Amino acid sequence: DRVKDNSPYVAQRDKIDFSLNVRELPWTDKQKEIIDLFLDKNTKLMILKGPAGTSKTILSMYLGLQLLNMKKVSDIVLVRSAVESSDSKLGYLPGDINEKVNVYMTPFNEKFSELIIEPQIHRLHKDNRITICPINFARGLHFAVKFVCCDESQNLTIRELQTLFTRMGEFSKMIICGDPDQSDLPYGKSGFNTVYKAFDNDDAKLHGVHCVELTEDHIVRSELCRYVTHVFKGIMPVT
Repeated sequence: DRVKDNSPYVAQRDKIDFSLNVRELPWTDKQKEIIDLFLDKNTKLMILKGPAGTSKTILSMYLGLQLLNMKKVSDIVLVRSAVESSDSKLGYLPGDINEKVNVYMTPFNEKFSELIIEPQIHRLHKDNRITICPINFARGLHFAVKFVCCDESQNLTIRELQTLFTRMGEFSKMIICGDPDQSDLPYGKSGFNTVYKAFDNDDAKLHGVHCVELTEDHIVRSELCRYVTHVFKGIMPVT
C-alpha cells in the first residue's frame, strides 16, 4: 500500500538546477559544531552571539550555500537593520531604495567570494536566489523553504526581532547573528541580548531553536582583533 504523505503543502519555488562548488575553509572545532548543529534536520533557528572576528557572517553564508546546494531551500534571504551607525542612516545614502539597499550586499558578497567562484555568485544574483530585505519591509512576508540570515542583529529592537521570527514558514531555516558590544541603537534599545536569553533554554531546543555563544577565544580574524576586542570590552558601557 502507498504510504500517505502527511507533510504540509507549501507553495515554493523550484530549487536550483545546478551544483555549487562551495569551498571548505579551515573551520575550528567550534565552527564545525555550529555547522553540524545548524544543518541538523531538527534545527529551525539559531541565534549566534559573539564578538567581531568570530566568523559569524562567513559561517552563515556557508550554511546558506550548503542548504541551496543540498536542495533543502530555494533562496537565501538576507535581513539587515536600516541602522548602520549612530552618525549615518540609510536615508543619507545616494540613489533610490534599491540602490540604498544594495549597499548592504557588500559584506555578504565579500563572504560569497571566499566560498564560491564569481560566475556562480553572478548566476545566483541573476536568478534572484539571493535577496536582501531591510527589517522595516519584513512585516507581512512569509519565508517558506528559504534560508534566512539576519546579520548585525544587535541593531534590532525586541519588536523587530519578533517580526522577523514570526515570518518563518515551513521548511525554512534562520540564523540570527549579533554582537551586543557593537549596537548602534540608543542605549537600552537593542533587543538582541534579551531575546537571546529568552530562548537560551531546553524548551527552546525542543522547538528547534538553539542559542550559541562565541567568545574572545573564538576570534580567528587576527591576533590584533582579539587583543583590541579585549581592550574595548573593558571600556565600553554595558548595553
